[in-house]
Amino acid sequence: MNSGIDKAHILDELARTADLDTLGDTLVVAPHPDDESLGCGGTIAQLCQRGYAVHVLFISDGTMSHPKSMSYPADRLRQVREQEALDALRILGVPRENVIFMRQKDTQVAMPNSLYFSNAVDCIHDLLLIYRPTTVLVPWRRDPHRDHRATWHQLAAAVDKLEDKPRVLEYLIWLWELGTEQDMPEKNEMLAWRVPIESVMDLRNRAISAHRSQVSRMIDDDPTAFYLSPELLEHFKEPRELFLEEPKHEPHYASAQPEYHVFR
Repeated sequence: MNSGIDKAHILDELARTADLDTLGDTLVVAPHPDDESLGCGGTIAQLCQRGYAVHVLFISDGTMSHPKSMSYPADRLRQVREQEALDALRILGVPRENVIFMRQKDTQVAMPNSLYFSNAVDCIHDLLLIYRPTTVLVPWRRDPHRDHRATWHQLAAAVDKLEDKPRVLEYLIWLWELGTEQDMPEKNEMLAWRVPIESVMDLRNRAISAHRSQVSRMIDDDPTAFYLSPELLEHFKEPRELFLEEPKHEPHYASAQPEYHVFR
């Protein structure tokens, strides 16, 4: 295990336990269908159970998981992945009317200074004004996947335009397997939070399994296809979800825990 992964697991050891009720109504921003279940499915389920409004925005169309498939060309694959996302979110408690698909091109989600970045930011900004979430969940800003980083940049730029800003928590996807030293939080950069999900593990696991095109060989005519193998899914079996947050103010929504900073 490299030192980047070692330090990713230190986050788990040093995280403070979050009070779910401080999250309130929540917007989940997911780069691809399946990231919502992998990164924060248990948190989504518990928020829905407590009666909070949860909306989910999918940024990309997810069509590059099987780029060489003849049986599932891009349009068909997009429809499959969107239906899988709806099925997963129904399991977690999110109704269809609370789900939005932006359909940016998979692997080409707009980065700052790219042609469509400002348009994407405006769309997210409009949704923030409509839903007025207390909290936004978005991938970690230095996630190794470029679409995840681009998603964070779009959300951050949209939040910057708001006068009344929501709380932003960043969830972890690929920091575990693919993270390097440079991807880790710097000293004093972030607070780490843990959300226990023991009571909804079955729901979260069922939601992940609903993404059949990603966790099985359902599409079998592309040898280059992306596949969430059992090995890749292993750390998602933990009965907790982790989030990072900028320490902009003294936290009042968690129990006291030991020193939380992670050093590069």
